[in-house]
Amino acid sequence: MVEPVAEMLSPERLALANQFLKLFVFVLAGFVGFLVITRVPPLLHTPLMSATNAISAISIVGALVAAGRGHNPVSTILGFIAVICATINVVGGFIITDRMLRMFKGDGGKK
Repeated sequence: MVEPVAEMLSPERLALANQFLKLFVFVLAGFVGFLVITRVPPLLHTPLMSATNAISAISIVGALVAAGRGHNPVSTILGFIAVICATINVVGGFIITDRMLRMFKGDGGKK
């Protein structure tokens, strides 16, 4: 009777359950994010983009930490790639937000 409980709590099974739980949360977050974004009215898109830029800026900090750890070359390279991707995302988001704000001006966005 003790063997099935010990087998059920083995490190391999716990690691597999942990990975499955992470995958489940990732898929659920993607699904919920898609549903939220598709239901955003056009007037709220610009503030939402600003919030998304702030979240991307936070991910830059996390990517810098990952790149600077120096555990192994793979983590440094992946951290560097994450810094580049997050920076492109932030800059592109600000460009798009600026373009949308110019569209809402009365003169058609011309200065």
